[in-house]
Amino acid sequence: MINSNVYECIFKRFDDDGDGKLFPSELRHCMEMIGEEQLMEEAEELVASIDSDGDGLLGLEDFVGWMERDIRGDEERKMEELREAFRMYVMEGSECITPKSLKRMLSRLGEPRSVEECCVMIRQFDVK
Repeated sequence: MINSNVYECIFKRFDDDGDGKLFPSELRHCMEMIGEEQLMEEAEELVASIDSDGDGLLGLEDFVGWMERDIRGDEERKMEELREAFRMYVMEGSECITPKSLKRMLSRLGEPRSVEECCVMIRQFDVK
């Protein structure tokens, strides 16, 4: 997890007027700075969904909570993607990637390998 001081620095960078609160317009601007196009009404809806004290603005605590939930969600999505990719390589009845299943999947992907090459690849990355 990221240190809370990092979140505070990011928050201060986005807090254009330095009042300790992020207006929807400031949030929209910061999203644009990282390449995410966002309509003003989307920024307003996001702030309303995160705002804990109902003032229509994001304080540091709201911002940190949002960032941590967002990062946690990204990590969960990445883990699910890894599980899905792992399942592609596993043969039925097995809970691990075998040289034969790896060979089959690599062939499907246009990267044919021999069973021996697949054994070497598995030994190189196997954590058991």
